Amino acid sequence: MRRIFEKSTFFVALVLVFTAVISCEKDFTDIGSSIVNNTRFGTDTLTVKGITIENSPITSVTSDNISAEPGQYLLGVHASDAYEKIEASIVSQLALSTGLQVIDDANIYGSDTIVVTTIDTVFVKLPYQTTLNDDATAYTLDSIIGDQSKAFNLNVYRSSTYLSILDPAEPSKLNSYQSNDVFEKEGTELNVTPNFQFLPSLTDSIVVNRWLSDATLATQDTVTYFNTSSSSTIPVPFAVIPLKEDKIKELFLDQYESTYFDSQVAFNDYFKGLILEATGDQGSLISFNFNGIVKPSLEIYYTNTVVAGGAIIDTIYKNDSFLLSGVRASTYKMVDKVYPSDKITLQGAAGSEAKINLFGAGEIEELRARNLLINDASLTFYINQSVDTTAVPYQLFLYKSDEGENPVYSQVKDMYSEGATLFGGLLERNSNGEKEKYTFRITDYISDILSGETDYSPALRLKVINSTDLLTVTDTVFKNYNWNPKAVTLFNHQAIDDSKKVELKISYSEKKD
Repeated sequence: MRRIFEKSTFFVALVLVFTAVISCEKDFTDIGSSIVNNTRFGTDTLTVKGITIENSPITSVTSDNISAEPGQYLLGVHASDAYEKIEASIVSQLALSTGLQVIDDANIYGSDTIVVTTIDTVFVKLPYQTTLNDDATAYTLDSIIGDQSKAFNLNVYRSSTYLSILDPAEPSKLNSYQSNDVFEKEGTELNVTPNFQFLPSLTDSIVVNRWLSDATLATQDTVTYFNTSSSSTIPVPFAVIPLKEDKIKELFLDQYESTYFDSQVAFNDYFKGLILEATGDQGSLISFNFNGIVKPSLEIYYTNTVVAGGAIIDTIYKNDSFLLSGVRASTYKMVDKVYPSDKITLQGAAGSEAKINLFGAGEIEELRARNLLINDASLTFYINQSVDTTAVPYQLFLYKSDEGENPVYSQVKDMYSEGATLFGGLLERNSNGEKEKYTFRITDYISDILSGETDYSPALRLKVINSTDLLTVTDTVFKNYNWNPKAVTLFNHQAIDDSKKVELKISYSEKKD
């Protein structure tokens, strides 16, 4: 007999229960997760004693945009004594613009004229995530953790690994890339200065010098970008990584008329993509939004100087853009760390998670024998504030993991029966403003187990997450994405302070003797 009481009909059903209490008291046995309180039932709470939690290191997470677009991509380095160091890099295809020509067909010159093309500048543009200040006069950078006063090494390479949307081994299926996959490089770095020293800054413009064929300066362009979805006229800050002009001319402009640029497919086969590789032992870790109004791109500025009879008769200034689009993936190089068993360490990206067993041996059977009517069940994790809390995640996530099942990862029932808001997992602060705990509401999940509705009670896993990682909230399948690099240390089930132990608390109604 089903004893689960769906929350969506809670208030209507509760009224019906009280109006029918005299004639239909036997129907209470059909209620699994509602509040029952009358002369035949008493309410109380219990704390599950057999719960255990332990560290569970991971080696990789899904990091591509093929089955779903995470939107956010990490670039940079973050090192902490308390957690694993991370070096986060990005690999991406480029989007081919149509009708690329160095010299436009509309510009027809006589046989006695020549056109000399000079590269003015080439760079990778990465718009920062920003917040307007209160009076809407300036931006501040956000989505950055670590020491922004120290630079990390950044190199840009041409990828020799073809980024395929389909699985090469089974072309009928979608491909997938993991955060520890290796993408091979072709040639040396494309950036002008090897190990470019990357420091995040509020730079919102770049001056482009336009050069004539005789090496004289023709003019200067000030390049800015605006968030056109906003009424603000303040330029958006962006990062600039200068690239080798001669190499980009050779790889791009000199090939515009070749078959390599006939289609996106041909171009992807020729120029397989860019690798933005971050290395080092210090610096900051930056999250870039690839779905914003201003998008990351490869920018080529060049000047065509038209010469006739030894004299310059015309100058044409051009700019070609190649968005970092198509197939993308992140790589996370992380230094393995062994954590003490009395401290539960969660770190996003490809860091570490926790494994949780809710019940001890025989505990489910013991609770089932009491025929409890579950009103509420909450699972709470307390933060160990003696460990670095400077980059504590705003949200944790709880999901089921079972190597013997397909799918391996699945949602806890309350995630899709009640929704992400009620499911919880958000950071909570105490009255002193300290980062204190995370709580999940798992009433439906516990009710199903203790009612005998299901005998499936796999180990749960707890991880760092960002709301944008929750790509499906109505599906039982959980897709294990993660681009949030933040970390937190929790107390386990053996904490010296009982008030800080991980706690599964159940509120129930029980028939009186």
